[in-house]
Amino acid sequence: MIKIINIDSAEKSEILTRDIKLESGVETIVADIIKNVRENGDNALKEYSLKFDKADIKNLRVTQEEIDAAYENEDKALIETLELAKKNIWNFHEKQLRKGFEISEKDGVISGQKITPIEKVGIYVPGGTASYPSTVLMNAIPAKIAGVSEIIMVTPPDKDGNIPSAILCAAKIAGVDTIIKTGGAQAVAALAYGTESVPKADKVVGPGNVFVATAKRMLYGLVDIDMIAGPSEILVLADGTCNPAYVAADLLSQAEHDKLASAVLVTDSEELAYAVRDELEKQIPLLPREEIARASIETNGKIIIANNIEQGIEVANEIAPEHLEVCVDDPFALLGKIKNAGSIFLGKNTPEALGDYLAGTNHTLPTSGTARFSSPLSVDDFVKKSQYIYYSEEALGEVKDKIVLFANREGLHAHGKSAAIRFENKE
Repeated sequence: MIKIINIDSAEKSEILTRDIKLESGVETIVADIIKNVRENGDNALKEYSLKFDKADIKNLRVTQEEIDAAYENEDKALIETLELAKKNIWNFHEKQLRKGFEISEKDGVISGQKITPIEKVGIYVPGGTASYPSTVLMNAIPAKIAGVSEIIMVTPPDKDGNIPSAILCAAKIAGVDTIIKTGGAQAVAALAYGTESVPKADKVVGPGNVFVATAKRMLYGLVDIDMIAGPSEILVLADGTCNPAYVAADLLSQAEHDKLASAVLVTDSEELAYAVRDELEKQIPLLPREEIARASIETNGKIIIANNIEQGIEVANEIAPEHLEVCVDDPFALLGKIKNAGSIFLGKNTPEALGDYLAGTNHTLPTSGTARFSSPLSVDDFVKKSQYIYYSEEALGEVKDKIVLFANREGLHAHGKSAAIRFENKE
């Protein structure tokens, strides 16, 4: 049963705690996997597929024939839904496109910034306990909008060596260039180093389990990453007018992800708090993923009773959740007070699942309180910025003495000399 905490009698640590215990030895296991992939390439990937996925993979690359067959045989209603999601995601993310700029306010001086797409991006799409075509769309479409020239998707196969049809259809719709049948830390290592079948990527994005996240962290620097995401989180801020069945369902929408997921309700209504607890007990047994949801709710779930909604907002800002639902009649009146959240869902008819699938906002979001300083995946993650300057001889001459002064004060005399030397025989 979910914990109920009264804010006046709770320690701050009790409100903010995330009871996440990582498996021991993860870093050692991941380091060994990375070394094996670096040294043995495709053979290591096939070895791990046999070990972890029970799949004997002959060809790591998904063929065009496999993709086309999946698309032709898939439920047309799903294809239409994926197309609608693509449209909405595209419309939202294209507004994020940046342009460079150039400043030339003084004669002989030009400075500016240019925006360049990252050339090759690897997308990790989880498998195992569930299939996530939405993750394909959320990661590939912003990359396409940014102008990434090659998108390589890695995802674990089933025991027959196949990728779920919905994943292949989403990849086709989103414009993924290459699909590789491999998952886990080994997939991240393959993207970082490149193998016979896997192109070397400049950046790796997408969520994964603790082994995937650890590999991303360990390989950062050799390859760029988006974030260390997970486990999933939701915080529902709700007043006493909310329907407890709806609130419970929204909490379970994240609890069913993972036993480590966190589902939190913050409310100013004691009556709603206990009604939601009762609703959770009714709804959990009805879920196909009952065991996972139950473990999440009992281990990491909590209901916090605040004195008022304003205090509830303060709690939400402290927790900085991945998903924040604001279930009140006038949510826009509160929007300006929300400082820390990955994605904000406003009103009583905006469940978090809208953002997961169809609304167009991205569902790759900062977790574990990192919304205090980081942002959802966006087009910005797939571009890089270069700055440039130009000075004419006359313009350099006007500032050379200041460069020398600055450099000498820092003890870097060659810096100053590089400017001064251009004028030594001209004065």
